[in-house]
Amino acid sequence: MNPDLHFEMQDHIAVVRLNRPSKRNALNDGLIAALCEVFSQFPEHARAAVLHGSGEHFCAGLDLSELQTRDAGQGMHHSRMWHHAFAHIQFGKVPVVAALQGAVVGGGLELAASCHIRVADDTTFYAWPEGSRGIFVGGGGAVRIPKLIGVARMTDMMMTGRVYNASDGERAGFAQYLVPAGQAFDKAMQLAAQIAGNAPLTNYALMHALPRIAEQPADHGFVTESLMSSITQAAPEAKARVDAFLQGRAAKVTPKP
Repeated sequence: MNPDLHFEMQDHIAVVRLNRPSKRNALNDGLIAALCEVFSQFPEHARAAVLHGSGEHFCAGLDLSELQTRDAGQGMHHSRMWHHAFAHIQFGKVPVVAALQGAVVGGGLELAASCHIRVADDTTFYAWPEGSRGIFVGGGGAVRIPKLIGVARMTDMMMTGRVYNASDGERAGFAQYLVPAGQAFDKAMQLAAQIAGNAPLTNYALMHALPRIAEQPADHGFVTESLMSSITQAAPEAKARVDAFLQGRAAKVTPKP
């Protein structure tokens, strides 16, 4: 295991921690490779995952001290390496909750966007410094971020260097939850525990089918939805859960604080 990445299982939750606090958990090639390896090889009993960062920051993006001069072909292969690693998070085995604090910048924002749910605390801030450095996003940000906040907001951030604080970032769509400073990890673990209790096939459909349905033409999306609906409801676990609800053995939906 790369010392810059820590992994442990807590019951059915895989906990993955970026462990470069002195570098604000900046990403280098070794850390990208380690993320790819870890997220592609979770134990069979894993049902959800939490991704977080050591120290005061989630991830400050690409480690510029390791930035190399590459020709166009080499640059494309390097970018595709990031795409491959982050795809193992977004389209992997289990849902992933990101616990965010401090810097969520550049490549760190791309990493967070590959997760399924994001919990930010009050110290979190979001930025795209690539525009001022003469480079462009390369870790999937051009695809994933506009789906969260829209093309106009991303363009503004990259052109002007605009930084979003935690509360404005939540309203813009960077995170689904906002909690007081220091509480993002605990909230992420709470959500992961809830997710781990879902039927695995439903979680899988939400991870793999829902984002693809959203990009399909409507008539294609309706067919895909019908297929996934039929597959999930035919599973023995789904039948048992519906039966428990009909017999009054399952909790009804109520508002939560």
